[in-house]
Amino acid sequence: MKITFLGHATLLLEVAGKSILVDPFISGNPKNTNIVDKDSLIPDYILVTHAHQDHVLDVEDIAKRTNAIIVSNYEIAMYYENKGLKVHPMNHGGSWSFDFGTLKYVNAIHTSTFEDGSNGGLPGGFVVTTKDKSIYIAGDTALTMDMKLIPMFTTLDLAILPIGDNFTMGVEDAIIASDFIDCNTILGYHFNTFGYIEIDKELAKKKFKAAGKQLHLLPISASLTV
Repeated sequence: MKITFLGHATLLLEVAGKSILVDPFISGNPKNTNIVDKDSLIPDYILVTHAHQDHVLDVEDIAKRTNAIIVSNYEIAMYYENKGLKVHPMNHGGSWSFDFGTLKYVNAIHTSTFEDGSNGGLPGGFVVTTKDKSIYIAGDTALTMDMKLIPMFTTLDLAILPIGDNFTMGVEDAIIASDFIDCNTILGYHFNTFGYIEIDKELAKKKFKAAGKQLHLLPISASLTV
């Protein structure tokens, strides 16, 4: 499974011959100056963790152009289905087997409203499991005891956690979260895009290392493989 960081909380997963885009916020990202062209992306699926603009800004445009299937909670799925787009609705605790593997929609503590005021349902995260790998995409979330449920049904190879603080977990809470989910290999995201979520990257890495964990902080368009 190849994971490419496209800035902020946007990811591109290449799994079993399928392309999976997560929370596309590309055209409005001030850090994405001539690095990623959203029109070059051709996903088979678009996963949406919640309805905030910094996670859904480019969903509609990309889905219309590519005919990608939007996977999210029921309210978000219906919002896009009413626009004529292809969707697969899920809800918390539910799993579904897709042609690339299994998705489980898990809890997140945050808010979720579209820019136009439409209801975005309750936020969530995704556990993506293939025949030999499993990763957790937390979405925007606070530290929550529900994270302790995840290692009860899967062994994670990688967890993708927000670390920017203010709107989500910060570094210290993300380290605790990695204990809860029993995963010591972390890809940090949702940091340094704008003022409220700026962090000291080297200090964050040192804190994770001191806790016996590895924190990956990728530049935009860089990838790692699990």
